[in-house]
Formats: sequence, structure tokens, C-alpha cells
Amino acid sequence: MYEILEYKKGDFYITTDSKKIDIDAVSSLLGQSYWAKSRERDVITKSLKNSLCFSLFHNDKQIGLVRVITDYATFAYLCDVIIDDKYRHKGLGVWLLKCVFKYPDLQNLRRWCLATKDAHEFYRKFGFENLIKPEMFMEMINS
Repeated sequence: MYEILEYKKGDFYITTDSKKIDIDAVSSLLGQSYWAKSRERDVITKSLKNSLCFSLFHNDKQIGLVRVITDYATFAYLCDVIIDDKYRHKGLGVWLLKCVFKYPDLQNLRRWCLATKDAHEFYRKFGFENLIKPEMFMEMINS
């Protein structure tokens, strides 16, 4: 359903080609995060398979990922946004998200959502705000 695109910047590139995802690298990155540190490899693999993924590479090494869960028509959930610690604070996260938001099949969606514990100011740069009517949103957590 989606178009494979690549974006380049010097020795870095971003691709939506799911065949290029390095599961070991992504599992390692997510294992260092607060939100997915206990996520099993088979769950990571399944989640990547069923999402639109933007993989960030330095030369041939995967150093980042953004996963988008979407219907491509009205809604997208931005998740698993991560960049290797050694590559942070170099503008790569901003570039990665700009590529996500200009991706052709994600244009004109009615709503984007995400959840974050500590990166609110980073996401505000892209137009995200606190929920206007949080009382309308619900969740179900399976432990």
C-alpha cells in the first residue's frame, strides 16, 4: 500500500523499505528505551511488519527508527521514535520527523497522536499539543 522512499543527507539516509530494517539493531535500540525495554524480539518484529517504518542509517548501520501506525486516510500514531545515543543532538531526529511528515501517503490525515514521558517540547516543534479534550480519549491496558 505504501511507496518506498529514501531521503539522503551526507553519510545518512532514511528509508521506508522494510526489507532494510536491521531487527538486531532496532531490538537493541528499543531495549535501551523506557517504553520498550522489555518488549520481546518477536513482538518487535511483528510490530515492524505491521507498521510504516522509517529507518535511519549512518552508512550501512541502522541508528534510528520511527514507526507509524496508520490507516493512511484519517489517523496516524507516531511511536518508537528512537535514535542511537551516539547520534543524538545532531539534528537527525528533526530531519527524521520532517521526512515522516512529508511522506506522500500520510498527507491530509485528520489526526496524529503520540505518547511521550519527557519529549513534549521536541514534538511541539512539529505542531503537537496536549490533548484539547482529554476527557474524550480512553485507553485499555492489557498487562
